[in-house]
Amino acid sequence: MIKRLLRGLWNGVTLVRVALANLLFLALLLVLWIVLTDRPEPLPERAALLLEPRGVVVDERTRIDASGLLLPVDNVDREVLLADLIDSVDMARDDERIVALVLDLDQMVSIGQSKSWELGEAIARFRETGKPVVAVGDYFTQDQYRLAVEADTLLIHPYGTVALEGYGVFGNYFAEALEKLSVSVHVFRAGEFKSIAEPLLRRDMSDGEREITARWLGDLWTSYTDTVEARRQLEPGSVNALLNHYDERLREAGGDSAKLVLDAGLVDDLLHREQRDAYLAALVGATDDKGRYQAVPFEHYVRRERPRLLLPGRETVAIVTAQGSIMPGEQPAGRIGGDTLARRLRETAERDGTRAIVVRVSSGGGSVFASEVIREEMARIRDEGMPVVVSMGNVAASGGYYIATAADRVVATPMTITGSIGVFAAFPTVDRLLARGGVFTDGVGTTAIAGGLRPDRPLSPRVADALQQSVDDLYERFLGLVMEARGMDRATVDSLAQGRVLSAGRAMRDGLVDQLGSLDTAVAEAAKLAGLTEGDYDVIAIEPPFDSRQILMQQLGNVLGQRSNGLAGYIAPLVATFGEPLNRAADLIESLDDPRHLYMRCLVCGP
Repeated sequence: MIKRLLRGLWNGVTLVRVALANLLFLALLLVLWIVLTDRPEPLPERAALLLEPRGVVVDERTRIDASGLLLPVDNVDREVLLADLIDSVDMARDDERIVALVLDLDQMVSIGQSKSWELGEAIARFRETGKPVVAVGDYFTQDQYRLAVEADTLLIHPYGTVALEGYGVFGNYFAEALEKLSVSVHVFRAGEFKSIAEPLLRRDMSDGEREITARWLGDLWTSYTDTVEARRQLEPGSVNALLNHYDERLREAGGDSAKLVLDAGLVDDLLHREQRDAYLAALVGATDDKGRYQAVPFEHYVRRERPRLLLPGRETVAIVTAQGSIMPGEQPAGRIGGDTLARRLRETAERDGTRAIVVRVSSGGGSVFASEVIREEMARIRDEGMPVVVSMGNVAASGGYYIATAADRVVATPMTITGSIGVFAAFPTVDRLLARGGVFTDGVGTTAIAGGLRPDRPLSPRVADALQQSVDDLYERFLGLVMEARGMDRATVDSLAQGRVLSAGRAMRDGLVDQLGSLDTAVAEAAKLAGLTEGDYDVIAIEPPFDSRQILMQQLGNVLGQRSNGLAGYIAPLVATFGEPLNRAADLIESLDDPRHLYMRCLVCGP
């Protein structure tokens, strides 16, 4: 009977295993069918190019996992390549079939001012052809609106609004809580304004940090309002006047926020969706089989129209992306692994036809060790005679600026946040907390510093002194690299360093950046340094080395994302408000793994 029972159990397990294997096989067939049959439809003779980014606009996609395909309900976690958006707009500019450009921004979670500016440059080139550009949305977040103002006409729903509030940097300060918990955090820093330590040591923002932060925040907000007021033909200062007296202006509009933004000139009309679709159909002059205006999604357009193969024998300028926190060793896309990026740079330099490299940096820094590994490889490539140019994205500060010191030239967008030249180390000890519970640590070591970095013991004065010396030494090395790269003396560099965060405009005026411009500007500079003539070289983006499974998952994710009409348009404001700070906090915690616990990190970079 026992044998019969065991045999039955075993047969049951086998049946379940075979059933699961068959289900997985069928799922794989479905995946292959979706990917292989996803062919771009023929382009209509007359249509609008639809820029409908769903998710977060990034310089480089992160790896996609199979679990992400189980819930393709919304697009909050989707990533859209900035290059795809820009290329589609540029290609549509001279395409006679494309008669208008429509920006549908409801499902765009975030893009940032720097990327908005770069995409805005492409939209401006499109406008020069005389083709109309229209931005539509039920509700514009502040991030969405920065891109929307690049359109000639802005339309929102009568129950919508434009959610402007200004920029701010606010954080939690834990000094009192840590004291109540009897947790000691030992912070060692070089740079008076290295703000990452303040939340651990204070109850509020210091006066010096408040001054520095207000300065670069003011630069970014001035750029934002200047752009809005110029594009919307508003009086200078009108945006701030509206926001500083928002309650009064809203009362004058009877509490109707849509009417308020219409009266303020922020949008051109309030249309229900049916009215909006009719307006667009009349503008485009063509409808699809469902009676809606004829539109070509940018993903389909760019995949169909972008050249698929590089011409053989052509010389190339290669773009390598450094996006995310800088961490030691091997890291997936979305993070900057010291070994990962150094190897990719070396392989790119050795690739046949590569004549110059542009490193697109979008990082607030991280590990000192990993930053140095990357900087060394960039310097080695440059010393071998291949030009290396850095293109700064939204943020290129602390470790992000450190690696830029190895470049021949540094190009930043006008909205880039950079600087934050400083170093810090942090080490918590919980000996007092344990003592409150009656737990004590004792023992014996062979040297004066044995066990000196145990978190359950008070930090040894000798170890503390050694950590501070290490931080000071690395800070001096950082200054030395900047001095050599920028041709400055120590006093000048130190006056710009000390952990100060700078807007790109100030960084350029102070000599830390060579030029303001887009990624295309950096590519042109690299080609010029390599002696290449415009039109005689190709530009390629070096993708992370995904394996076949990851490529398949990425393709399926793109297809499912394009076909789904989920809830992202409704929850994008919530994600922008709450999700991004949580993601930054989690990213910061995970990135604190430098082998010497030494970091170059800008915590406040990003309003």
